[in-house]
Amino acid sequence: MTLRIMKLHIEAETNVNTEPNSTKFFYITDTETAPDSTLSIDAADFFDDTGTAVTELPELEENNSYYNVYINGVLQMDDISVYTPGETQTGSLEINVPDEGESILEGVPVVLEVVNFTPTSDTEIAT
Repeated sequence: MTLRIMKLHIEAETNVNTEPNSTKFFYITDTETAPDSTLSIDAADFFDDTGTAVTELPELEENNSYYNVYINGVLQMDDISVYTPGETQTGSLEINVPDEGESILEGVPVVLEVVNFTPTSDTEIAT
């Protein structure tokens, strides 16, 4: 009898689902923010979809999340803002107004959208 390599015959199928969890936070500016300055918004200054004051900004899940910033309804570029999750006086959003840009006027809405994905997987193995 000749030598043979013995191996298992296995078939596997994995289904991965990523469920997004989008949370929106709202703020209305109370003063003008001039070019070459920073607008700092504390967690407690935001309110949620129901109009309730926010006490904590959520963590960003590593490699499974992102945040967007809208000023007056316009999506902003990534590098002008810094998001820090956490409770009041810890969690915040800072928006750096470019020195060659325009001011953020008083009464302008700022929307922070935080999206975390919750991945789940299901594997079926047949032998």
